[in-house]
Amino acid sequence: MILIIDFGSQYNQLIARRVREHRIYCRIEPPQISTAEIKAMAPEGIILSGGPASIYEKKSPRVDLGIFDLGIPILGICYGMQYMADALGGKVKKAEKREYGLAELRIKNAAGIFSGIEKKTKSWMSHGDTVGSLPKGFRVTASTASTNVAAMENPAKKFYGLQFHPEVDHTPKGKRMLKNFLFATCKCKKTWTMKSFIKESIKEVKHLVGDKKVILGLSGGVDSSVTALLLHRAIGKQLTCVFVDNGLLRQDEAEQVKLLFKKRFKMNLKFVSAKRAFLNRLKGVVDPEKKRKIIGRTFIEVFEKEARKLRGVKFLAQGTLYPDIIESKSAYGGPSAVIKSHHNVGGLPKDMKLKLIEPLKHLFKDEVRVLGKELGLTEDLVWRQPFPGPGLAIRIISDVTQARLSILRNADAILLEEIRKSGLYRKLWQSFAVLLPLKSVGIMGDQRTYEYIAAIRAVTSADAMTADWARLPHSLLGRISNRIINEVRGVNRVVYDISSKPPSTIEWE
Repeated sequence: MILIIDFGSQYNQLIARRVREHRIYCRIEPPQISTAEIKAMAPEGIILSGGPASIYEKKSPRVDLGIFDLGIPILGICYGMQYMADALGGKVKKAEKREYGLAELRIKNAAGIFSGIEKKTKSWMSHGDTVGSLPKGFRVTASTASTNVAAMENPAKKFYGLQFHPEVDHTPKGKRMLKNFLFATCKCKKTWTMKSFIKESIKEVKHLVGDKKVILGLSGGVDSSVTALLLHRAIGKQLTCVFVDNGLLRQDEAEQVKLLFKKRFKMNLKFVSAKRAFLNRLKGVVDPEKKRKIIGRTFIEVFEKEARKLRGVKFLAQGTLYPDIIESKSAYGGPSAVIKSHHNVGGLPKDMKLKLIEPLKHLFKDEVRVLGKELGLTEDLVWRQPFPGPGLAIRIISDVTQARLSILRNADAILLEEIRKSGLYRKLWQSFAVLLPLKSVGIMGDQRTYEYIAAIRAVTSADAMTADWARLPHSLLGRISNRIINEVRGVNRVVYDISSKPPSTIEWE
C-alpha cells in the first residue's frame, strides 16, 4: 500500500485516485501521524502532498522527520518537495516569479521517475516558493524557464521531489511519472479493486455497527443509493432508510424513490413529510452558508426523531463523497482551505447524538458509479446526474418560497427533458436551472412583463474537482429557452452560464 501525507492540497485525493487507478491500495493521513504508526502500516512508499502553506512560516505543517530513516521510497509534490528539501538540510525561499499554470518541463535525464518521458513535456505549476539550495545527496532532474529546481532526486535513498503536480490532467505525462514511482521504485503489486473495496467496507461496517441499527437518509441520488446497497449487503435489516420530502426536491422525485427502493430493492424504507419544517426555517434566509447549515441541522433533527421510534439505532449513514469533504474541511486533519460547507459536512450539529457512517467518503463520483454497478444498481440510477443535498434551495439565489420553488422546479424539468431528448444526459456531469433574484422587462402578447431570469448551467467533468462549461448546441439552447419562457409562468428571460471550475464552482451557491 501507499501512504499519502495530507499537507492540505485541494488535489491530495487526486493523488489517491491515481494510485487506485493502478489498483494499489492507499491511505491518506494527517502530518500528525507518528513514525511508529507509519512503520506499523508498512507502506511500500510515501507521497507527501502539496499544500497552501510556506515551509518557512511558523505554523507550516510538518511530518515526523523519522520518515526519512525508514528506508521507504518517498515522493514529495509541490509543498511536499519543499518540506523534504527543508527537512533534509536544503533551503526554500520565496520565488522571484510566482509560477501558476502550464509550464514547459525540461528533463535533464529521462530515467528514474522520468523514465520513458520526453525531455520536454508540459507540467502544471502552482507555487510561490522555490528550492534555493539542494539537500546533501540530491541533484536537479528537471527545470522550467522560471524554476531551476522543478524536480530533484536522491536515487540512493529513493527520495524524489516534483515542484509541479503530476496528479492533475494538465500534466500529460504525470500518470506515467506516478506509475514509475509506484512500480519501478516502490515495487508495488496490483491488488486493489472495487470487489476488494466492497469486501473491506463490509468488514469495517460489521465491526463498527455490531448488533446496533443504522438509519440512512436516502435521497434517491447515486451516492445515497450506493451507500444503501452497500450497507444493506453488510447488515441487512439492521438498516432503515428514511426518505425525507423536504419540499426542495425536483419534479416527481419522491414517487420515483418509492417505486425503486420499496418495490424493487425491498429495503426497510420510511417516508417522512417535513416540507413545512424546512420551508419555515428557510424563510427569509438568503446567505447560502446559512441555508446549507439550516438544511443540515433540520435533516439531522428529522433523522434523530425517526431514530427514536426505532429501538437500537445508534448510527446515521450518509453518502458523503470526497469532493464534499475537501471543499468543507480537511478530510484527514491537514490544513486544506475551506471552499464551502456541504449540508452533510459543515451543517451537522456538534451535539448530534448519532454516530456517523460514511463508507464512500474516500471516493469520487465516477468511482461510486463503478461501485454501484458492482453492487447491482440499475444503469439509469448509476448514471443519474448529481443533485445537491440542499436541493433546489441553493439553486434559488434568494430566500426560498413556494412560488419560487414551483417556478424553478418547472424550468428544471423542461431543461432535463430536452437534455435527455438530445442524447446528452450521460455526457454531461450536471445540467440544471438556477433562479436568479433579478427581474427583467419583457414583452408577451403586446404587453409589458416584469419577471424572473432563469440561468442554465451544464458542465462536463470527471470528478467534480474541476469542470468545464458544456458547449451545448445553439439549437438545443434555443429550444430550452423557448419552452421555459412559454411554459413557465414567472420567467421571461433565460441566460447560459459559461464559467468553468475553477474559478467558479459547479453550483451557484
